[in-house]
Amino acid sequence: MEGFALKLSRFTILALLLAVFGITACSKAPDGALRFGLAKAPITLDPRFATDAVSARINRLIYQSLIDFDESYRVIPALAQWQQVSPRHYRFKLRDSATFHDGSPLTAADIKATYDSILDPAINSPHRAGFDMIETIQVVDNNTVDFMLTKPDLLFPGRLVMGIMPAAALKAKQLFNRQPLGSGPFAFDGWPEEGTLHLKRLVDRQRFSFIAVENPTVRVLKLMRGEIDMLQNDIPSEMVTYLEKQEAIQVIKGRGSNFTYLGFNLEDAETGNLKLRQAIAYALDRDTIIRYVMGGAATPASALLPPDHWAGTDLPLYGYDPARARLLLKEAGFTQAKRPHLVYKTSSDPFRIRLATIIQQQLTDIGIDVEMRSYDWGTFYGDIKAGRFQMFSLSWVGIKTPDIFRYAFHSSAVPPEGSNRGRYSDSITDALIEAAEAAPTLEQQAEEYKKVQARLLEQLPYVPLWYEDHIFAARKNISGYTVARDGNYDGLTHVTRH
Repeated sequence: MEGFALKLSRFTILALLLAVFGITACSKAPDGALRFGLAKAPITLDPRFATDAVSARINRLIYQSLIDFDESYRVIPALAQWQQVSPRHYRFKLRDSATFHDGSPLTAADIKATYDSILDPAINSPHRAGFDMIETIQVVDNNTVDFMLTKPDLLFPGRLVMGIMPAAALKAKQLFNRQPLGSGPFAFDGWPEEGTLHLKRLVDRQRFSFIAVENPTVRVLKLMRGEIDMLQNDIPSEMVTYLEKQEAIQVIKGRGSNFTYLGFNLEDAETGNLKLRQAIAYALDRDTIIRYVMGGAATPASALLPPDHWAGTDLPLYGYDPARARLLLKEAGFTQAKRPHLVYKTSSDPFRIRLATIIQQQLTDIGIDVEMRSYDWGTFYGDIKAGRFQMFSLSWVGIKTPDIFRYAFHSSAVPPEGSNRGRYSDSITDALIEAAEAAPTLEQQAEEYKKVQARLLEQLPYVPLWYEDHIFAARKNISGYTVARDGNYDGLTHVTRH
């Protein structure tokens, strides 16, 4: 009943705002731009430093990478094809002639310069650790580059997702974060203010404006009034339901692979207790949250990789079992007089606060006192990266290769060496990850990574929540957009207004 009241209140607020401001016919931007609403502005247009989802998705439009992925997340050629010459030697050959947006050709020298820059300690790229297996990079000819590795790595081609940057501009120390120069389908066209970025689609010179509107209600209002043409995600479910009923609006839903979870500081006396984490896992009514709060736009998860990933596995879900959760708390040494007290950090996004409030209530119901703290994104993410938390919720976005398990869970990957922010240390998990990395074929690797995921479900450094679907909403005169599984913005390469 409390959740219904909250839902009704939000819906009523939206309806009242729409009534007060009125709905006007869609008005085109003065410059003819197609306007895409964002919940957050990109942080950087330099792929060497992009770690947030919005920056990564926009950079993917501006730059091209050597490889891409199919629907099962297997590696496929993009700019280049490759061959494994020996266990430690990969050769990449450009497939077709490509040019940067200034007209200069993209060559093997640019590939080498891009990855040399990422590996340069003076550059301090946050992606550097992901390429520490590269020993040397050698240009064979204008179209061919060799990567020599320090050890065999079957997953190596799938690591080469960085946008290729021109060697000359890198040498000149061009500020790519505000002056990007790539070879992708979109070229940079201006960043006049923090919340408005302009790109131009090269095939037809169509201009696109990416407009940051943090508040989801305001973002929806701008869509309804024609002040933006389309938006994707970060829309509360009742607003999605409202938009689906509007004659001037279309809503497209797509299954997603972004993994949402609860993370823990495992060096903390309370959250380091496995039985407490198990109690939390059983205390959460995921199905009800997904149905009534998320509008059915998610799928319960038991592992970081979705089951249809080539290295995924179909593990059992933690079901909603409050009685078992209370028993586990008792076994962990907690009583009604000695209840655990947890500080739960989340971002200030209204929908994330709403989800965190419901999780807080469900944990309170089984005997865990939860103090929720919300912060602006920069402060929140800074705290998580620095390990200043007891419990938090976040999503892994755009994960394609199973090397994520070393990066997020191996005991050697504690920051700054990786993203094991919870300080998870388990010799069995380490051994399983290392066995997977040493497997001689991808098929055998897949089997080993399934064991890693089963072990993580037992140990619960993360409590898995769900894979969130993607929601695209647009004016009815917008067509051609396809929702990607990882939430990228590639659909903008084909979108048109009529």
